[in-house]
Amino acid sequence: MAKKMTNRQLAALETRRKLLEAAKKLVCEKGLVNTSIEEITKACDVSNGTFYTYFKRKEDVVFELSREMYQGIYEEAQAHDGPFMERLIFYMVNFSGHIERDGLKLCQEWVRNTVDPDLVEAPYNKDKLHVDIDSMKGMIETGIKRGELMDDTPVDALAGALVDVIYGEMLCWDMSGGAYSFEERTKEFCNLFLPTMIQPYISESDHENGNSNEKI
Repeated sequence: MAKKMTNRQLAALETRRKLLEAAKKLVCEKGLVNTSIEEITKACDVSNGTFYTYFKRKEDVVFELSREMYQGIYEEAQAHDGPFMERLIFYMVNFSGHIERDGLKLCQEWVRNTVDPDLVEAPYNKDKLHVDIDSMKGMIETGIKRGELMDDTPVDALAGALVDVIYGEMLCWDMSGGAYSFEERTKEFCNLFLPTMIQPYISESDHENGNSNEKI
């Protein structure tokens, strides 16, 4: 049975949430370089010292914001009521859409602060790429377990290639200054090219059920 949280613990969670929300708003408006810790804490009506209770530096806020929603997106995709291709497209499109809705500046800051892993302090922030690859592997492995994909599907190679696509799209979107929709670009890829990548591994039973060419 889960232990009930104390009022102090609940208050700490609320303060941390407020700091993240204030930082997200400021970073999306001004970028991380132009946002000070003092501005973040002032927006929450707390002291600068309170910020350091939860985070070591500004960059940690960007890492936290980039990580907080993706487990939920993965779990929702796994639970999605539909065949493998539909679940995979659901995952990829929602992944991209979440990044786009969080804003271009936040995405650019995340890329800037993670492109060199040696500059990332916390081990769990270094592993974001591997977490995303593992999530993609989880999507594929579920397809195999459900008999939707063949047993010899190259899980590692396919997961790596699909994450390469999403990360490449994300970088190009950043470099374009948000000139187009990242989410729509992912939908385009899923409709035009993803079926060709997945088709060779769809099991015979799914071919018969017509589940190999889902579109959005």
